[in-house]
Formats: sequence, structure tokens, C-alpha cells
Amino acid sequence: MSEEKGLTKIPHFSGHYDHWSELMENLLRAKGLWSLVEKGFEEPRAGTLLTDAQQAQLDDARTKDHQVKHYLFQAIDRIVFEQILDRRSAKTVWDSIKQKFGGNDKVKKSHLQTLRREFEVLEMRNEETITEYFARVMVVSNKMRSNGEDMTDEKIVEKILRTLVERFIPIVVSIEEAKDTSTMSIDELQSSLVVHEQKFKRVSREDVDQALKVEDRTFVRGKYAIRGRG
Repeated sequence: MSEEKGLTKIPHFSGHYDHWSELMENLLRAKGLWSLVEKGFEEPRAGTLLTDAQQAQLDDARTKDHQVKHYLFQAIDRIVFEQILDRRSAKTVWDSIKQKFGGNDKVKKSHLQTLRREFEVLEMRNEETITEYFARVMVVSNKMRSNGEDMTDEKIVEKILRTLVERFIPIVVSIEEAKDTSTMSIDELQSSLVVHEQKFKRVSREDVDQALKVEDRTFVRGKYAIRGRG
């Protein structure tokens, strides 16, 4: 059991409540702990006499509640933690995060405006691979989706085709002429571009090898010419 806990990857809360809450809910459901957030549990009134079975049930609920709070505290940073004034139970912690970051339309709109600007200025860097650039685009796109933006494959495909580095321009023209990019999936585009990228690398290696051969022949001729003059 301790090994399982050590391997648990806690979804980090980056301010985008909808995306994070879905991941966290899935984790807690998988561990049978979601009811501590959904329903919570009630502490008995002071002085209430409990049977052994009731005390054992209460102790188990308290332990599980502390476990959920542990996951939640692992997911948030100190700034968010200090904004949660009521930390008595997992439910109060979750409800506080939801109220501050999930239920406020103004917060969502603000996040979305920032992400739209970030998406608009995305461009492939010369030193980047196709896989690296797609990963950058998808991180922003998925954040936009989690904040309510309608991010279709078509929109993402068009964005990528418009912002590749210059060496891919002939490939972009070829793809646009041969295929209907409005129905092309993101995976299909990435696969096609990776194939062409690998061809670029092979050609580049062949050019280097050829240049080295020319350099070697030149060196050998020069060496023999020097010996001849001697």
C-alpha cells in the first residue's frame, strides 16, 4: 500500500480549475475517496457516546479525510494554500478552491483571454523539432479547452501550418494541395511532418558526409603536392 501511495502522481493545480478538478476527481474516485469531497462527513457532537463499531467507522473516515487533504495540499502551492481559511475537512478545502477559481466567470474569462494571446503568438523555433512544437501548441490548446474555448482540430491544424519554420514551407504547400486540411486530424498532420523532418535530417547528414569526403580528398592532394615539390 505504501508503495502505491509513493507512486501516486498528484495533478498540480495551476489555476485552471475545470481541468484540474476532473483529473483530481478521477484520482480520488479510483482510490475510493471521492465521497469525502462530494458528501464530506460529520463529526459527532462533543460528549456523544459511540459504540466500538461507530468509533471505528469515525476513525476510518477521519483517516481517509486526512488522506484526501494530503492529496489536495500536495496539488496546490503556498499562495493558494494561504487563501483557504477553512481547512477542517477535505470538503471545505475543495469547496474553497472551487469557489475561488472554478465558479467565477470573470476568472475564467481572464484566463481565457491570456491563453488566446499566448496561442496567437505561438510560432515554431528554428531549433525545435516537430514533436516539441506540437507539444507546446497542445499544452495551450488543452488549457483553452478546459476554460470553455471551442478548440477544434481544424483550428489547431491551421495554426500549426501557418507557424512552421521556413524549411517546412514547401511541405505545407504540398499538404494543402493534396489534402483537405479542414478534416485532417492533429495526429495525422504531426505524423506527416515528422516523416518529412526525418528526411531533412538524412539529407543533412549526407551533405556533411559528402563535404568531409571532399575535404579529405583535398587534404590528400595537397599532401602529395607538397611532397612532390620537395
